[in-house]
Amino acid sequence: MHQKFAKEIARMKRIEGQARGIVRMMEEERYCIDVLQQMSAMEAALRAAKSKVLAIHASHCIEDALQGGDAVAQREKFNELIDLFGKVGR
Repeated sequence: MHQKFAKEIARMKRIEGQARGIVRMMEEERYCIDVLQQMSAMEAALRAAKSKVLAIHASHCIEDALQGGDAVAQREKFNELIDLFGKVGR
């Protein structure tokens, strides 16, 4: 599992650093627009990470179910993927 998410773990650690930077900016009572811009950048980075994890899920987990031949598992994974698209898009 760790190999599958190696790049995304690094990405999440950068996002974590961004969050700490935003907290520091707020503690220093920096200009609100600067804080909001950093929040927007962090949200964009998180959206990109979510999209990548969804792509990994589709290329690994869904593919495994499709190749497995179990119709019930295939249907479950397909429905799960549809639900995920709706959630990630929010």
